[in-house]
Amino acid sequence: MICVSLGRTRHKMMIAEHKVLAEKGAQLVELRLDWLGTPPDLGRLLKDKPTPVVITCRRAQDKGLWKFGEDQRQTLLRSAIVAGVDYVDLEEDIAGSIRRFGSTKRIVSYHNFDETPANLEEIHARLASRDPDIVKLVTTAKTPEDNVRLLEVVKNAKVPTVGFCMGDLGVWSRILCRKYGSPFTYATFSAQRTMAPGQLTFEETRDIFHFDQINRDTQVFGVVADPVAHSLSPLIHNAAYQAQGLNAVYLPFRIPREHFTHSLHVLEALDVRGYSVTIPHKVAALELAQTKIEPVAEIGALNTLFRGQGGEWCGANTDCDAALASLRLALDPEGDPLHPATDPLAGKRVLILGAGGAARAIATGLIKAGAAVTITNRTKAKAAELVQSLGCMIAGWENRGAVGCDVLVNCTSVGMHPKVDESPFQQHWLDEGMIVFDTVYTPERTLLIAQARERGCRVVTGVEMFVRQAARQYEYFTGKSAPIEVMRATLKKAISVVKVT
Repeated sequence: MICVSLGRTRHKMMIAEHKVLAEKGAQLVELRLDWLGTPPDLGRLLKDKPTPVVITCRRAQDKGLWKFGEDQRQTLLRSAIVAGVDYVDLEEDIAGSIRRFGSTKRIVSYHNFDETPANLEEIHARLASRDPDIVKLVTTAKTPEDNVRLLEVVKNAKVPTVGFCMGDLGVWSRILCRKYGSPFTYATFSAQRTMAPGQLTFEETRDIFHFDQINRDTQVFGVVADPVAHSLSPLIHNAAYQAQGLNAVYLPFRIPREHFTHSLHVLEALDVRGYSVTIPHKVAALELAQTKIEPVAEIGALNTLFRGQGGEWCGANTDCDAALASLRLALDPEGDPLHPATDPLAGKRVLILGAGGAARAIATGLIKAGAAVTITNRTKAKAAELVQSLGCMIAGWENRGAVGCDVLVNCTSVGMHPKVDESPFQQHWLDEGMIVFDTVYTPERTLLIAQARERGCRVVTGVEMFVRQAARQYEYFTGKSAPIEVMRATLKKAISVVKVT
């Protein structure tokens, strides 16, 4: 179950938003009485309440907004119990002075906005001794390991325990706590009005991660990156699991660079079955791959880790296959993009803009396919290093428009949202019939793509590559063919929302 936290300064707005949540399908709503600007009127708030409620009133010392007296606060909580509310949230130090009455269930809670203490089991035992129906144990993750320690407490608890970590390092624990027995998690009504750091919205928790469908048998996958909040991978992978009825969830794991190797070893306790790996971990992840699928070794980076049949970590780079498949379809729409009888890329002159990880992966594949590759980059030294390792050609950034090519590939971030009015390649440099491939997918219709279409070029958007690399990851993770149309439609819908807002 998802408990949606609701905080407004006016009774009228809190009541109105409570009704909206009920209409959206919320099953439990937390009314944060400390947010109200005037003394709370329980009768008004609870009259004809459209869902079960949790009554919570946090003091300033607990990062709440209560500005009236402590005696008044405790009287309010007692009144809520007498009124027969479904749940009342009590801090550890007052739980003993507010007696159980009627059918109201007691949540005895502990919040730590600074850290995840070492003595979690001791704290949990104290909370469990205060006559709770539910223990709530919420801390702040300073490392990914903090989440694992807290979820272990939830898993081993004798009393039903809501437990997860706050902060951007703890976002995934708000979802995964369900697998370990948490009776519910907390979400917010609006992304603009969160009650705690790292809180997801009700719609995200329900419609992307499908929290209520998670159980102890749910398989876990995810993306590891830093930052990771912007990633659209959870959206399309979870949509694919739903489409095929798989008991699986895909989570965003923010892993700082300095914690990468240690963190993935710690996360072994969660039995994660596969990771999408992105910036800045694509090279470091090579050390964890016991089996490497070509051309990972040549590229020198991977974007996928998955469990082999023997339980070992296997490493793959799906960027390369996805990019080449996208280009082959543009050149030969009727051919097999993965296993062409005659590769349409052979002999093509390709100019790649950029010299980062994506450029390396795509260039490696193109060279193996027999294309003549030229690299250009703003920082010439970086381009020279890549060219030397791959054995291809180099062009100065200032001369890129003079390089004759059949295929242009943009591997820079130029044109990416929000800088959508920029292009890495002047329109008058584009020739009719040229293939123009932009790996940027937010937005899909970049300025480069728009201008290429105007010049009569054939275009390949970043959406195609992103979906194809994700689909290949999905196949490695699940052993099933990916529902690629579902993934593509989900991504395009999300991008259109981002562009509008």
